[in-house]
Amino acid sequence: MAIIGGAASPDSPGGSSPAALPGLEQPLLLHAALPQPRNKEPDHDHDHEAQRATQAEDGATFVRTCFNGLNGLSGVGLLSIPYALSEGGWLSLALLLVVAAVCCYTGLLLQRCMSTSPPPRSYPDIGALAFGRPGRLAASAFLYAELYLVAIGFLILEGDNLDKLFPGARVALGPVTLAGKPLFVVLVALAILPTTWLRSLAVLAYVSASGVVASVVVVLCVLWVAVVDGVGFQGKGRMLNVAGLPTALGLYTFCYCGHAIFPTLCDSMKDKKKFSRVLTICFVACTLNYGSMAILGYLMYGDDVQSQVTLNLPEGKISSKLAIYTTLINPFSKYALMVSPLAMAVEERLGNNKRSVNILVRTFLVVSTVVVALTVPFFGHLMALVGSLLSVMASMLLPCIFYLKIFGATRCGRAEVALIAAIIVLGSLVAATGTYASLKKIVHEF
Repeated sequence: MAIIGGAASPDSPGGSSPAALPGLEQPLLLHAALPQPRNKEPDHDHDHEAQRATQAEDGATFVRTCFNGLNGLSGVGLLSIPYALSEGGWLSLALLLVVAAVCCYTGLLLQRCMSTSPPPRSYPDIGALAFGRPGRLAASAFLYAELYLVAIGFLILEGDNLDKLFPGARVALGPVTLAGKPLFVVLVALAILPTTWLRSLAVLAYVSASGVVASVVVVLCVLWVAVVDGVGFQGKGRMLNVAGLPTALGLYTFCYCGHAIFPTLCDSMKDKKKFSRVLTICFVACTLNYGSMAILGYLMYGDDVQSQVTLNLPEGKISSKLAIYTTLINPFSKYALMVSPLAMAVEERLGNNKRSVNILVRTFLVVSTVVVALTVPFFGHLMALVGSLLSVMASMLLPCIFYLKIFGATRCGRAEVALIAAIIVLGSLVAATGTYASLKKIVHEF
């Protein structure tokens, strides 16, 4: 795993012929020879690749990588997807499918970039392969800012929900008294901390499995509330709301912002050639889950659905409580997965692979996210802003730009270049409209 200007990257002069790239003899949409990567610059700052090299026998299996991938894509966006549908109307559901297809395709572009020789080992490495050190810095900036802020968002979500479930909770530790949301943010951080010490994604897959199961259970609980607990499907909803499409698009895109960890997952596999199958399975499964929740929530509550569908569920029902408690599992299972690439980057920058140093670095990262979670105001709107800008950049724009730069637009074929250009336009539109809407809300709060 490489980092900002740290680890040895694939920026070495000289490339490999298409024959030296198994499975990459053809671009994604054109049966033509794959060109050699271009504009590669040497980077000799550090060489820790041997320390990070993943041995085949120690890599994650196909099934475990699927769990990690599903966990990376199935997140808190599941609760907001009915609200996204209410913002855009029934016809905007087609946009969910479009965004899913686009993000799956850009994930495949990242995998194709990682199949060059020598292979990049991380998202920043791909940026370095395309544009040298500036590419590494740009990719790192968007990648790590997104992961760090999403991790903070998990702590805030946990603190808010637990404070509502257990109002008035208070703990006194000598002269220090913690109560309410700050108390639960600290307690959740302490509970999550040991999971961040797991450096093996094969082991972390067991944590991810709980998150995948939790996402399915939440949908089933909402279905139970509608069918068994008598809420029914009374919401009619609108066919199309043009004014709400930017919000809907931004939320749909945020649901598929797992690209930051895709290179890490691919590099962790025993058989990296199967990662395309992992991506396909993850996107299809998550789209079915997201689509089911969106349709259920909108049919149940129509335009009255709140930003988190669990807030609409009737109080006192066992199914409602189970849905809320299960929702709290997701951040526990995802936090370590989000922090892992950032932690590995810091560790490699330090050039120290000792276990004690790794634990210290990861502990410091957790503590820093706790501090920010307790001090940053208007974080809900800030997260919307970060999602619209950073997530779109990491999931749509950068994969396309890096791919075209590495393999050359003239050799990819007109169909593929046209498709990538269309994705860049769509991503730019989502980023511009979503960023404007988020900034407008932040200004309104002030």
